[in-house]
Amino acid sequence: MELKIFEDYTKLSDAAATMVIECIKNKPGAILCFASGDTPKLACQLIAEMAKKENINLSKCFFIGLDEWLGIEPENTGSCHYFFQQYLFAPSGIDRSQVHLFDALATNAEEECKKMNRIIEEKGGIDLMVVGVGMNGHIGFNEPGTDIDSISHVALLDEITKNIGQKYFNQTVTINKGITVGLKQIMQAKKLLMMANGKKKAPVIKRAVEGEISIDFPAGLIRRHNNGILMVDTEAASELERM
Repeated sequence: MELKIFEDYTKLSDAAATMVIECIKNKPGAILCFASGDTPKLACQLIAEMAKKENINLSKCFFIGLDEWLGIEPENTGSCHYFFQQYLFAPSGIDRSQVHLFDALATNAEEECKKMNRIIEEKGGIDLMVVGVGMNGHIGFNEPGTDIDSISHVALLDEITKNIGQKYFNQTVTINKGITVGLKQIMQAKKLLMMANGKKKAPVIKRAVEGEISIDFPAGLIRRHNNGILMVDTEAASELERM
């Protein structure tokens, strides 16, 4: 794993966006998997700006959504669907045919997982995966204790995830389950970029970098990835021993 520390959130986001743009330049048909949420928001906006400024053709790449709140409508402002449409797809002019997101309203969630698995397999795996990290160390909705060999699945959400997740919604919603790409697929990505920012993430990053590597804290698994890159700002890195 390579650790990169940036002065602030803006510089962190710029570096992450640049990595995505470089991936697309090198492989126009790249398969990209993104997390939604506060941490990658600015990076998504910057990807759209950079692509327009540098006249980067995004028409051949394919975007996969890492996860979704099960049972939440795509129009809900707290959904991952809404996030991607608002901050990445619409600003970048990315066509719906270039995107696959979990259908959180699917009558058969297990079939929805199988569909995601087929798409990832048929496209030859994920070239670049961009993820955040939860306060409990989750990646996507791969909560503590998730099987390292898990593929796309429905997850029972941890209490921490459910409580913190409410911040994305305009009103209180019931979010007990999520649907997510699995740890096996994350670890098989050709490049894994994990982002974290802010003082509140400092204990999380300390455990991910310096703690025991275990499925009890999925974020630490990035240290086992052959091409894992952890990008953080100085606040998120503030509890690391090497600081």
